[in-house]
Amino acid sequence: MVKKYRVVQPRSIGVSSLRKGPFYTVASVELGNTTTKCILVTTNLQTAEIYEIDKEVLLTRDVRPPKPDESVFGRTIFGVDLTRESVSEMITDVLTTVLKRARFDIERDLHFVVRSTGVTASFASPTEVGVIVQALAEGCLNAGVPPRKMTASLSAENLPPGLQDFTWLKKVYFDGAVASSLPPSDTDIVANEMEGELVTAGIKGAAKSTDIDFRNPVMTLDFGTTLAGRITDNGYPYAKTIGSFAGLAGAIPDSLVRLSGLVPEKNGSVLDIPHSGRSKRVEIDENRIHQAEKYIRVEKVQKTDTRFGTVPVNGKSAEKAGVLLIGVDVGNNGSNLSELEKIGRAIVDEAGIETLLAVIDHIQANVVQRILSIVDSEGLIFDNTSLGLTGRSIITGNKPKLIVDNLRRNNGELWVSSHDLIFVEDGLAMGAAVAARCMNSMGTTRNPMGGRKGDRCIMAERMKLQKKGSG
Repeated sequence: MVKKYRVVQPRSIGVSSLRKGPFYTVASVELGNTTTKCILVTTNLQTAEIYEIDKEVLLTRDVRPPKPDESVFGRTIFGVDLTRESVSEMITDVLTTVLKRARFDIERDLHFVVRSTGVTASFASPTEVGVIVQALAEGCLNAGVPPRKMTASLSAENLPPGLQDFTWLKKVYFDGAVASSLPPSDTDIVANEMEGELVTAGIKGAAKSTDIDFRNPVMTLDFGTTLAGRITDNGYPYAKTIGSFAGLAGAIPDSLVRLSGLVPEKNGSVLDIPHSGRSKRVEIDENRIHQAEKYIRVEKVQKTDTRFGTVPVNGKSAEKAGVLLIGVDVGNNGSNLSELEKIGRAIVDEAGIETLLAVIDHIQANVVQRILSIVDSEGLIFDNTSLGLTGRSIITGNKPKLIVDNLRRNNGELWVSSHDLIFVEDGLAMGAAVAARCMNSMGTTRNPMGGRKGDRCIMAERMKLQKKGSG
């Protein structure tokens, strides 16, 4: 039986429509290695469909330089220095800009703000990333967001009157499961664990606008500048996180275009090429692909590893928690990214930028194949596992078609012949919408996002589980 695949772009909605129905509106604030975003998303609480209202995207490299009295507490993969004050100011700017353009009143129209970051390269351990999350919070506070709109409500009475009828807080409490997936027992496994949680929730949320039942078990991959994602089992009512991902993703194509002459050499990215989202079909030499791929490592993270693809990891904790941790690297913590730069330059000189973009499409699609092969060999693909992909360096160009046409299980079976596949734009922002609802127990029993494929809503089981736990 041929399964389904879908490419999902968030549907847009106007501010005036929010007054007409039960919508729950969230601002997703993301500090990334390449872009810093604020995306306003809202959920129809009756249908669970997620809509995009507006978004503002800045280049993280444009953050102001540190002042003499400021301490640099982190830097992006490509070496842009960050201070608590400069990050806070950039977050305030991006959030204020989008709220003003959308003509949003923070008290009346905005229900929640979710903060996340993919900037982890310069931290020594996963736990240190909390520092940057605090800087994001300061930026939100300076934009006028009250603290209560960034923390879970303890009771229904803490929510606006118009939303109190849509919460289950009188019957259940938030116990850490987002879209019915529990985080690993040890959260010190990988620095971007929150990103993996959000993109998994976001792809589940995005699927509500399709005919795909994207509930557990699932495998999700976010190809931002760095890699994030999760593998869940088919546990009930909550699935366990049995796999996670770390390392380099969009940094690979960024390096390949760095010396093309079309982007800034120091910290340019594929995003600087205007037509990079849609590569043309050109004849390419397979040798060019293999030449680059010999520098790209895709493998299980070992127990002794403390960093993989520049991202802090804890291989020992992963093994102890029973979580398969897969990393993508170029050399050792990006040591061979300069080799990719040379290869990219040679391709442009010989055959032009369109050929390079086509080579990038094949390389990225092959990375997905290499990841899937490891997961499959570890026995973590179930008969009904669905695959969800998001992120700028996997949903653009010809990559989705290459993946649909060529991605295979280790037995040679084409993925879409037996498993669902979905590509989602802005998966992390959609995950912010889902996570905010989960933190305030605003699920929809008629359109459940939690639980297993084809199964009923898990609300009754949650109530039993929590009653047993408190007894």
